[in-house]
Amino acid sequence: MKKIVLITGATAGIGEATAHLLAQNNFNLIITGRRNERLNGLKEKIENETEAKVFALNFDIRSKPETEKAFESLPESWKNIDILINNAGLAAGLSRIDNGDTDDWERMIDTNIKGLLYITQLVSAKMIERKEGHIVNISSIAGKETYPMGNVYCATKHAVQALTKGMRIDFLKYGIKVSSVAPGAVDTEFSLVRFKGDEQRAKSVYEGFTPLFAQDIAETILFVVTRPKHLNIDDILVMPTDQAFSRDFNREKG
Repeated sequence: MKKIVLITGATAGIGEATAHLLAQNNFNLIITGRRNERLNGLKEKIENETEAKVFALNFDIRSKPETEKAFESLPESWKNIDILINNAGLAAGLSRIDNGDTDDWERMIDTNIKGLLYITQLVSAKMIERKEGHIVNISSIAGKETYPMGNVYCATKHAVQALTKGMRIDFLKYGIKVSSVAPGAVDTEFSLVRFKGDEQRAKSVYEGFTPLFAQDIAETILFVVTRPKHLNIDDILVMPTDQAFSRDFNREKG
């Protein structure tokens, strides 16, 4: 039987690329996101192009009641999720603490930390009953370093790293795998969201070097979730060749 994978934040970027790739590799999918039109479009495209079954859940992961209601709406046959990919996350703004936008802080904390916890609590309870499963948390280079004006975003991704380790310890006796995939600069909607639609500023982030692409991280996730049962990838950092640390890039192209 095909394994069931739940992917949060599947309507764009890494989540969308991962949904396509896993569907092509013998997985059935539960895809989640706030943008219903995109979600349904992705479901239709995957089902037309592959043999995968897809269940779409439209909700805001920042809301515990919405998350619980969405999960409970799943048919019983879909609730035994084999793999949870906690991909939903974002950066909002880039500023010092003293002039930071508290709405941006709340948005990042609610999505990157609390949302991850809400869905993990629901899915992991079923995994514990079955004594098997795999949780993959999408972290960041920002979870391993802190860069200027990235304070709160970096803090949320450090939290993801800590939660990954905490889950690994808590779920050890239940045979549940827990992994972190931490990308460097990936050319997705990430910077466009961070800079609130400023396309010029978002584009400048990736100028002068070759960044990672969503497909690169999707392929990494596929590798992580297809290892044999006795092997767990605890933590994997994936960087562009032209990026050494969070703010160190080789932007010289001849």
